[in-house]
Amino acid sequence: MPTDESRDPYDYPRRWEADVLLSDGGTVHLRPIVPADADAIVALHGRLSERTRYLRYFGAYPRIPQRDLDRFTIVDHHDRVAFVALLGDEIVAVGRYERLGDGDSAEVAFLVDDAHQGRGLGSILLEHLAAAASERGLGRFVAEVLAENSQMVRVFRDAGYQVSREFDEGLVHLEFDIDPTEESLEVARSREQAAEARSVHNLLHPTSVAVIGASTDPTKIGYVALSNLLSADFAGTVYPVNPEHRSVRGVRAYPSVLDIPDPVDLAVVAVPASQVESVLDGALEKGVKTLLIVSGGFAEAGPHGLHAELRLVGEARAHGMRVVGPNALGVLNTDAGVRLNATLAPRLPARGRTGFFCQSGALGIAILADAEARGLGLSTFVSAGNRADVSGNDLLQYWESDPDTDLVLLYLESFGNPRKFARLARRLARNKPIVAVKSGRHAVRPQLAATSAEVDESSVQALFEQAGVVRVDSLAQLFDTALVFAHQPLPAGSRIGIVGNSSAIGLLAADTARAQGLRLGTDPVDVGAQATPEEFAAAVAETLTSAEVDALVVVFVPPLAIPGTSYARALREAVVETGRQGEKPIVSTFLAAEGVPDELAVRAEDGSPTRGSIPSYPSPERAVNALARVVRYAAWRQRPQGNLVRPGGTHPQQGQAVVREVLAAAEDKTVSLGDTDALRVLHCYGIEVVPFRVVAGADEAVAAAAELGYPVTLKAVDERLRGRPDLIGVRLDLTSEDSVRTSYRDLREVSGMDEVYVQRMAPKGMSCVIGLQDDPSFGTLVSFGLSGVVSSLLGDTAYRAVPLTDVDAATLVREPRTAPLLTGYRGDDPVDLAALEDLVLRVAALAEDNPEVRSLALEPILASPEGAFVANARLVLGPPPSRPDTGPRRLRPITAPAD
Repeated sequence: MPTDESRDPYDYPRRWEADVLLSDGGTVHLRPIVPADADAIVALHGRLSERTRYLRYFGAYPRIPQRDLDRFTIVDHHDRVAFVALLGDEIVAVGRYERLGDGDSAEVAFLVDDAHQGRGLGSILLEHLAAAASERGLGRFVAEVLAENSQMVRVFRDAGYQVSREFDEGLVHLEFDIDPTEESLEVARSREQAAEARSVHNLLHPTSVAVIGASTDPTKIGYVALSNLLSADFAGTVYPVNPEHRSVRGVRAYPSVLDIPDPVDLAVVAVPASQVESVLDGALEKGVKTLLIVSGGFAEAGPHGLHAELRLVGEARAHGMRVVGPNALGVLNTDAGVRLNATLAPRLPARGRTGFFCQSGALGIAILADAEARGLGLSTFVSAGNRADVSGNDLLQYWESDPDTDLVLLYLESFGNPRKFARLARRLARNKPIVAVKSGRHAVRPQLAATSAEVDESSVQALFEQAGVVRVDSLAQLFDTALVFAHQPLPAGSRIGIVGNSSAIGLLAADTARAQGLRLGTDPVDVGAQATPEEFAAAVAETLTSAEVDALVVVFVPPLAIPGTSYARALREAVVETGRQGEKPIVSTFLAAEGVPDELAVRAEDGSPTRGSIPSYPSPERAVNALARVVRYAAWRQRPQGNLVRPGGTHPQQGQAVVREVLAAAEDKTVSLGDTDALRVLHCYGIEVVPFRVVAGADEAVAAAAELGYPVTLKAVDERLRGRPDLIGVRLDLTSEDSVRTSYRDLREVSGMDEVYVQRMAPKGMSCVIGLQDDPSFGTLVSFGLSGVVSSLLGDTAYRAVPLTDVDAATLVREPRTAPLLTGYRGDDPVDLAALEDLVLRVAALAEDNPEVRSLALEPILASPEGAFVANARLVLGPPPSRPDTGPRRLRPITAPAD
């Protein structure tokens, strides 16, 4: 067994370092312990209460002897591992394990500063220790805990592992396997959601706000930021910070944030970029929870600005603080008990139930103005600028549990962690619609260029729908769609009714509906240009109550003789009288209005439009297109979601160990069918390639054929093409020694290659391909298609984003236009689709566990009634292109691109 002296105690895997969120939304920095931590460990010990020391050491233990201190701080990071949690320069918690003998078990223990107990440090340390132990070949943890230490017993019990307990004279002996289970993963994800939601809650519900850089000059952003806070009548306390003035805007000012007598929850930083670092020092010392930086001049200004930004975020996180921005427009919360407008936009929007996240500060003010003009109220709004820390994924976590938000709108210029976005969006969208504008889709980052998938537009749409995200192409479409979600119910189906007083406009609506895949439940109703408001209302009521209609489109051109407002009132009253206003959505083109006209609005207590209001659009096409998006979302929500299934016989820890072993030799490693490393990785996930041998002579070929069993296939492969082993020649269905000898000589002559593959002949079947590749918007994609020139020419490939459910796998293999060839087209026997689905799920599990897998192709896969047989595999490993959504909980590394 390795000893401490055999390893450098300072030489630990840097990937083990992490910034983590705690249950109260604060942050700490986690890293392995080093000998230089000795003084901080002594200081931690000195702060402990007598009871905490007793529970940890089973005795008084008033001081740490030098021998124990050396043992605590000098570890080998292999058989003896310890993590410290740092808040600033202080160690506030320690977790450690020590291997027991030569087996795969280790004893684990924790120690948490009294002042930081109850913040979830124990569960965080357990996750990171278990991940490190698995990496070091351990499979089981044991712990000895005093029976009265209920808090520590709860850490193990609630972690989601199968824990066995034995009691012996006041001690509890605990044992559990550390392989992740569905329950342990769910526990970790649930805690992640709660912690990230809490951190955003702290941001959006401050009781005190300091404006650092508050100015008396109306042209300065410090003046604007303070004015907007005051104008919104913020429910908490506002503290201007200005060293040159005793008051700003009539509010007492303070020379620095440290001079403020009370705690500060949120600090708005509006000073030049060159001064932000000095401001940060004061905020850290003050213990500010969140820093909102509206100042520019950071990553968007070039490499020097990026360096300053990363240094700033690293310091903030290390001291328990989260950062919004830099270069942010700001945040707002319209809750009557908060009334926070910490933005550069002049007015607090009307209260609503829509949350909005956008990256662009420049667009933020226009977005808020557009929402107000259209009658769309907001619950919360965050414009995060450079997203150095707080990102859209954090907001998704918050909105999932926010009772005041029913609809989520996103303006995204890029995805930083697409795996996590897909996971969070799929979960949130089951209860709350998400509408997203995604710009810059084709701006592929250089590190993705080699492995990014070329995904056609229909597949892009399918990928968004897989996550339940309603994708739109512009802000206008975003608001068009949001108005329906915000004010109208979801439809039960895709059948629409059309009522209007113009046959031409009604025909436009009908044509658009058909183009969008909607069905006409009834023939369009044209009441004529001379119809009275009462006749118009009667037609609306009759169509709305029809059992053949799931949604209604009202198209109206006001006649010259009667004011259009009379028809609007008649429409609203007719809807109310039917009692169907909460059952079937209604959209209109009324008076060429855009948004919610006064005559069609249902008012909340504050006078803003609320549920039941009927949105209006300048054209029938826009009205129907918005409705169609809502119909598709409702259909997605009604479909079975499926389950995230991990097929039996997968061994993720072993697979990850092989991947790490391969990458340890080189930064970018390509492995293919002839490479045993590739087969080892695939084998860990139950993906078996049809048995083969590599031979270098006719006699070897004959011997290999005899060993594998006839019939066999011979292949000559050129391995010189990096990552793309191309077949030079193939001889199929060889059944004798003579045929093998002849084929070997022919292939060698044709290819000029000495080495030839001899492979057992798989059952004949349809040739298919399952692949993995990177995409800048969705992360890792699993693809499926049939092999062949026709499929390649048509681009007939279907895609799904990781992670996949069993329903995703089933629809994936049935989605290509050529898929009927697999299901008995023209009387052929159908192939074993279940075997193909199983392969898809195994490939997805491999991708989920190993973000280092840059691409994978199982081709050909011979699908037949007997099963699915992989004849060839190509695998490319390399540094992961984006932040993985795997492993123990952690915030994204600050050295990564913004999320």
